[in-house]
Amino acid sequence: QVQLVESGGGLVQAGGSLRLSCAASGRTFSSYAMGWFRQAPGKEREFVAAITNTGGSTTYADSVKGRFTISRDNAKNAVYLQMNRLKPEDTAVYYCAARSTYYYAEAPTLYNYWGQGTQVTVSS
Repeated sequence: QVQLVESGGGLVQAGGSLRLSCAASGRTFSSYAMGWFRQAPGKEREFVAAITNTGGSTTYADSVKGRFTISRDNAKNAVYLQMNRLKPEDTAVYYCAARSTYYYAEAPTLYNYWGQGTQVTVSS
């Protein structure tokens, strides 16, 4: 069982940066692949970024590639999403998710645990 709590969201102007954090409970955090997803009003939840259990491999949605960076610190049971050059279309609730295996996936249905989400709003 893993419990996830996101933080770091807020209001930022276009072109600005935010760093999201996701704190995980449990002693087996290092065995989980982790992902970040987002959901804008009226839209489906979409994949943003993911990382393997060791942090050795990452993947990104095309819409954020080159602007966002996912990382993790297994000693702190945490995963992060550094978001640079933010755009108004990045506005959404951002969720972190844990997958009970070492490798990541892009489909939300393949993740077992979810946080409550943190709001990111980018003004133009």
